[in-house]
Amino acid sequence: MSIFGKLSFKDQAFKLRENAILDAATSVLGAKGYDLMTMDDVAGAVGISKPSLYKHFKSKEDLVGEALIRLIDGAVDYLAQLDDALSPKSKLAALLEWALRVRLDGGLPFLPSTSAHVRDMLMRNLKYVTRVLKLNGQIEKLVLAAQKNGELDAALPSDVILFSYYARTCDPAVEYLQRFSKMSNEDIVQHMLQVAFEGFHPAR
Repeated sequence: MSIFGKLSFKDQAFKLRENAILDAATSVLGAKGYDLMTMDDVAGAVGISKPSLYKHFKSKEDLVGEALIRLIDGAVDYLAQLDDALSPKSKLAALLEWALRVRLDGGLPFLPSTSAHVRDMLMRNLKYVTRVLKLNGQIEKLVLAAQKNGELDAALPSDVILFSYYARTCDPAVEYLQRFSKMSNEDIVQHMLQVAFEGFHPAR
């Protein structure tokens, strides 16, 4: 049974509107960035009044935090559904593929911003920090396992691989390719995966 099956009609409507607000916030964030985004923008995108928006989220910080928590939860859920028989590198590639597809569909990267203000805001959000630590721990284990079995270079510090992996989820090349190249989203994903794991070397 879905979560909606356990809720009253009023609560279901509230939850559906909340999801619509998070979708709109994600879209506005992607287009304008945190600093330029306003609650008016989000309310207008959803088609509700600003007072109605504040019934769901008391501030822009709360709204953005929840949008990013939803992304991290999606990544954790996706990892949990992967076949246990997949190798660590294959799991890393599958998760990166999922993250790239999310971005190409208008979603957000794992690393939302280089803005010090946004980083500080997120670090004050205990719920967000808890989710990020959970995802980070899972990805770090996959990196270490892939290094141990020879799928990734064991001579590289694991943190270099880990943070380079995160950086691939926010690589601006994705948007440039989508906007200016004639490639399909599918081709963009496959080429970005090749660059992430094989560099610019010819395919073996």
